[in-house]
Amino acid sequence: MKIDRLIGILSILLQEEKTTAPELAERFEVSRRTINRDIEDLCMAGIPIRTAQGTGGGISIMAGYRMDRTILTSKDMQMILAGLRSLDSVSGSSYYGQLMEKIQAGSSELITGRDSILIDLSSWYRESLAPKIETIQDAIGVKNTIRFRYYSPGGDTEREIEPYYLIFKWTSWYVYGYCLLKNDFRLFKLNRMDGITHVAPFKENREVPMPDLSNKKVFPPKDWVKAIFDPSMKWQLVEEYGAKSFTEMDDGNLLFEHEYADDEGLLSWMLSCRDKVTVLEPVRIREKLYQIASEIAGRYEGERK
Repeated sequence: MKIDRLIGILSILLQEEKTTAPELAERFEVSRRTINRDIEDLCMAGIPIRTAQGTGGGISIMAGYRMDRTILTSKDMQMILAGLRSLDSVSGSSYYGQLMEKIQAGSSELITGRDSILIDLSSWYRESLAPKIETIQDAIGVKNTIRFRYYSPGGDTEREIEPYYLIFKWTSWYVYGYCLLKNDFRLFKLNRMDGITHVAPFKENREVPMPDLSNKKVFPPKDWVKAIFDPSMKWQLVEEYGAKSFTEMDDGNLLFEHEYADDEGLLSWMLSCRDKVTVLEPVRIREKLYQIASEIAGRYEGERK
C-alpha cells in the first residue's frame, strides 16, 4: 500500500544520510517513476527532501530536519517496537516486521536486552481477520466504499460504507465509517462482516468526526442490575468489573450492583453463570431468566420421558 511505502521511505531517509531512487525502487519492488511520485508526495506533505543529480547525488533530508535519536530512550524504542509487533500480529503481510528491522538497524544502541512487553492483537479469527483488515486498509487508502453483509441481533443486512478508521477496542476490531444505508457514521465489528468488496470512489468529501469510543457513547446504560453471586464467581467479577464492583455479605455471597447496556447481553452473561447467580432486579430480567430456564428444562425433560 502507498501509505506503507511512504512511511518506509521516510524511515530510511531519517536513518541514512543519502539514498537513491533505484535503491528505493529495488527495496520496495516498484518503478523509479513510482518512487519519484512518492518523493513529490512527501515534499507536498512538508518533508524537506533534497534531490541531487549526477555523480555523488541522491535523495536526502535537509540538514536540521533529521530526527535526533538522542531524544529517544531505550524504553521509548522498546515501546515503539512493542506497538509495531502488535500490529504485525494481525497484519496479512510482513510490512510491520520489515519496518521493525529498519528501526532496529538504525537504533541498535538504544535496544538492549530482551523485550519486556509483548502484545498480540490477533484472535481466534486471525485467518479471516487479516484479509478483512487488509481489504479495508486498501479501501481507506484509495477512498473507495466497501460493501459487505453484516450480521447483528436485529438481523442480516447488506451495507455499503465509506471507511475511515480501523479500530481495536473492547478486545475486537471495528471499522468506523459513513453508512450509506443509515446516512450516518457507524461502527461495525469485523467479525460480523462477510464478503467485503470495494465498490466505488467516495462521492462526497465529508468532514469526518473523530469517533467517540467511550463506553457510555457506544454502550449507553439502559438499566441497573442487582444480583447475588456465589463466592466462586469472585474472580469473574474482578476480571470483568474490578475488585470494588461487589460487596461481600455476611454469608460469603457477593452482592453485585452495576449499570448495563442491553437486556440480551445481560441475559447471556447471567445464563453463562449457570446456578452461581440470582438476579434480584430488574424484575423483567428475573422473569425472562425463569422463562428461558423453564423452556430449556422442558426441552430436556421431554427427551427423558
